[in-house]
Amino acid sequence: MKTSGKVWLVGAGPGDISLLTLKAMQCIQHADVVIYDRLVNPKILEWVSPDCLLINVGKNPGFHCVPQHEINALLVQYAETHENIVRLKGGDPYVFGRGAEEVECLVDAGIPFDVVPGISSAIGGLACAGIPVTHRDMASGFHVVTGHTREGNQQQDWRQLAKLNGTLVIVMGIANLPFICEELLMGGKSPETPAAIVMSATRENQRRLTCTLGTLLNKAQEANIVPPALIVIGDVVTLSDRLSFIPSHVKLPKNRYSESCS
Repeated sequence: MKTSGKVWLVGAGPGDISLLTLKAMQCIQHADVVIYDRLVNPKILEWVSPDCLLINVGKNPGFHCVPQHEINALLVQYAETHENIVRLKGGDPYVFGRGAEEVECLVDAGIPFDVVPGISSAIGGLACAGIPVTHRDMASGFHVVTGHTREGNQQQDWRQLAKLNGTLVIVMGIANLPFICEELLMGGKSPETPAAIVMSATRENQRRLTCTLGTLLNKAQEANIVPPALIVIGDVVTLSDRLSFIPSHVKLPKNRYSESCS
C-alpha cells in the first residue's frame, strides 16, 4: 500500500525539557501527528503546531491504555493520511522503549522512518543525581537491565548479575524490588554494596535515596518510592553527595507558534 507519510521515532530524553535534542525539537515542531508516551514531559507538547493531532498512548505500570499492537497500527494508519508522524518516547527509543518493535512494523508496511536518539535516563538521569555510571577507580563498566520483562519471557538471572563487576543500573524495577534485592544477595552481592534509587530523574520533583543493598528495600518502602525510578548498585553511589548539583535552568527559544496560540 502506498503511503504519503514518514514516521519519526523521537527520544524525548529523561524528563527535563532542556535536555531535548535540537533535532527532536525540530521534528516535534513540524509534526502533523504526535503519538506520545506517559513519561514525556507535557511541556514538550507545547512546541507542536496549532493543528497538530496529539494522541496519548501512555502506559501505566500494570495497565496499558493502548496495547502495543494497537500503537503499531496507529503508526501505519496515520502514515497513510499524514506527512510527518512523530512517535515521541521517553528517554531513548531503543533503550527499553519498544522502539525496535515499532520500527519492525514500519519496515513490514514499507513506511519510511527516521530514528532520533534521546538521552537515556539510565545514564543522564543518574548523572543529574550526582551518580556517574563509570569511574576509573570504581567501575570500568556498567550494565543496564530491566526489572520487568515481557510476560512469558525468561526473567533476569539476578544471581548471575550479582557476580558482575561494575555498576548495575535497573530500570522499571520498583514493583519487583523485593525479589531483585533477595536474588542479588543470594547471588553473593554484599549487603554493604552502595545502592541508590533516583525517582523522577531530571524533573523538578527528583528525589534521591542512598543506602546499601542490604537496606535498600526497607529504605525504599519507608520513603514511599514509586515509579518512574532508577535503581543503581555499585561503588559509584558513594560519589553522589560529592558530585550532586543544582541543575541550571536553560533559557529555551520561544515556541515559533507562541504568538498564534496566545
